[in-house]
Amino acid sequence: MVCFSFIIAILGLLSVPSLCSVTSPYSSYILAPPSRTIYADKIYAVNGSVTNAKSLTEVHGNAIFKGANSSVTYDFGKNVAGLVTFVVQKSDKEQTIGITFTESSMWISGQGSDATANDGVDEPLWFTVSGPGTFTPAPEYERGGFRYMSVILNTTGTVEISELKVHFTPMPHVADNKLQAYEGYFHCNDELLNKIWYAGAYTTQLCTISPVRGDSLQASQTSGNPYHTIYGTDIWYNNYTITNGSSTPVDGAKRDRLVWAGDLAVTIPSTFVSTNDLISAKNALQSLFVAQNNETGCLPWAGFPFGRGLCSFTYHLYGLIAVANIFQYSNDRNYLSEYWDQWKFGMNFSLSAIDSSGLANVTSSFDWLREGMGGHNIEANSILYFTLNYGLELAKYMNDDSVQVDYANKMRGIKEAANERLWNATAGLFNDNDTGFTVNPQDGNVWSIKSGVADVDKIQAISSSLRTRWGTYGAPAPEAGAAISPFISSIELEAHMIANQSQRALDLIRLEWGFMLNDPRTTQSTFIEGYSTDGSLHYPPYSNDPRVSHAHGWSTGPTSTLTFYVAGMQILSPGGAEWLVSPHFGDLTEAAAGFKTPLGSFSSSWTLKNNKLVLSFSTPKGTKGSLPLYR
Repeated sequence: MVCFSFIIAILGLLSVPSLCSVTSPYSSYILAPPSRTIYADKIYAVNGSVTNAKSLTEVHGNAIFKGANSSVTYDFGKNVAGLVTFVVQKSDKEQTIGITFTESSMWISGQGSDATANDGVDEPLWFTVSGPGTFTPAPEYERGGFRYMSVILNTTGTVEISELKVHFTPMPHVADNKLQAYEGYFHCNDELLNKIWYAGAYTTQLCTISPVRGDSLQASQTSGNPYHTIYGTDIWYNNYTITNGSSTPVDGAKRDRLVWAGDLAVTIPSTFVSTNDLISAKNALQSLFVAQNNETGCLPWAGFPFGRGLCSFTYHLYGLIAVANIFQYSNDRNYLSEYWDQWKFGMNFSLSAIDSSGLANVTSSFDWLREGMGGHNIEANSILYFTLNYGLELAKYMNDDSVQVDYANKMRGIKEAANERLWNATAGLFNDNDTGFTVNPQDGNVWSIKSGVADVDKIQAISSSLRTRWGTYGAPAPEAGAAISPFISSIELEAHMIANQSQRALDLIRLEWGFMLNDPRTTQSTFIEGYSTDGSLHYPPYSNDPRVSHAHGWSTGPTSTLTFYVAGMQILSPGGAEWLVSPHFGDLTEAAAGFKTPLGSFSSSWTLKNNKLVLSFSTPKGTKGSLPLYR
């Protein structure tokens, strides 16, 4: 702890204005559109003969396409999603118009869209036009994520188009004019960090969809797809109902569009501090608990239609953590009560894997696309330890003393055995496991700090060793080959903050998320699910590069980290009845953030100049907290 000459303004008993409405001074950073009707921002490229192509970026445009393969690629300036519509004023006999989409400029093509399937690309939407009319594909052909949209005339002749627009479909439960009405905000003196916070928030919005628009996991030509006419490749088919309710978070905006428990570990905190859309998260968790294995207690690896029967030791625990997070942020005791018995049943499944070593012996290989999962794994055991700690807290709120002793004993055994059996003093990191997989993983080591498994005397060594491995484009995840995983790097940010190495966390945000935000091959508005250590947009676990998602909720860690640690406003008990204000400064000179729970509004702001700290914070009346300061 470092001493400052400081002034603190305590506003804990005062009310504060509604957080970050569209009139907020920070609203200029919000990437969500003000309306669900959106038009392209500009032209990216024109091929063949197209007259007045730019006019279609406006409400009353009118463009003429003449001759085969005449096309225009429109750039929306950011990643968007939705259902396209165009109006034909005139058509020279029967013509064929194609529409393709892509998140990255690397995959712009008149032959197809970037992929939602494992192989190849997605076929264009093809429309046969023979005269005036409005053309919109069926709702199941909404496109979950794209920055670029190409319009192609595939036949000889002439077509006059007067309107080209997209109905923005993410966040379907929010009123059309409320997409920008965030309940949380963040701002600091670093513009890159500001943009990253809001890009993370927007990524979670794009990944929140109508539950009836989940991925069916099959190509639609098997059901008589009317748009499948030419190339014989796959076309997406978003028509599967994956949860109850009117909205749900999914892993990726474009691809999969399914509930994955692991993704929620990052998505829920990012959502809470920005849009506070916990109802969608509750819908997602319900779909997992409905499919809980009645015999073992294991939650499915992923939701319908994919995951029933597939059990991942780690993703199962992520599902239990998500319940605890929702309760922490919402203070909804009825919600916790509804799932408490199933939660304990699920925990019993995890505890049954603990053997005489004191560690869980993992037998399922399913995880976040890492290699070598199994045995006495440091990642799995750290997540188990973390979840057990949540279990102790939840049991207190449920007045359930039946699990306290067992959970505490299991935690003690995990911590002692992990530090004794898996620590590699030479590397300054934990080994992955004791079965011969010699990698010192990113995931297990960052989780060892986040969970509290790592002994206090090992935390600085882990933080330092992780830092030495960074490359030009971010922090590597050697357990996934030559991959950079923003999912696991999101947890690494927290690890450095917990180690009171705030500068390292800020440096990693600027390095890794700065690359994702600013590279011209990305959407420059949302965060990709993963890429290679050499900076190529190839995610090593996949063989098909166009398949990579450029809007993935698990990549949004800076959004919650900047709020909780940099601005320093954290809640320690459900709804924030107890809170912590503990800014982590690094090289910043000012920061501010706020969010809301059912107890009221929370905010913190500080400036640091000439070693003088001016700190202001506001919390709801009747709450209490503490104010530790670190440099």
